[in-house]
Amino acid sequence: MVQYRALVIALILLISTTVPEVHSKSIFERDRRDWQAIPDAVANYIFEAVNKVSPKAAQLLVDFSHTSVVTGTRSFLSREITRLSILAEHLIEKIRNMWNTKVLGY
Repeated sequence: MVQYRALVIALILLISTTVPEVHSKSIFERDRRDWQAIPDAVANYIFEAVNKVSPKAAQLLVDFSHTSVVTGTRSFLSREITRLSILAEHLIEKIRNMWNTKVLGY
C-alpha cells in the first residue's frame, strides 16, 4: 500500500515536472493549489531518500505522518494557506485595478 502511494505520488510529480516551460505560469497567474503541493512534494522527496537507505525507517515516517498531530497540523496549514492565497489574489486584483485606473487612465 505504501509503495503504491509512493509510486502514484512519484508519477504525479514526474508528469508535473515534464510540462514544457512554454506552458508555465507567472507567479501572479498560479492557482492556489500550486502552493499547497510544495509541502507534499518535500515530504515525498524526504520519504524517497529515507526509503532508499532504510525501508523500516521509511515505514516509521509513514506511520508518524498518519498521527493525529501531523494530520491536524497539515489541515491547519492547508486552511491558512488557502485563506492567505485568496487574500493575495484579492490584493493583486486591487493593485491591477488601481494601476489601470490611476496610472494608465483606463
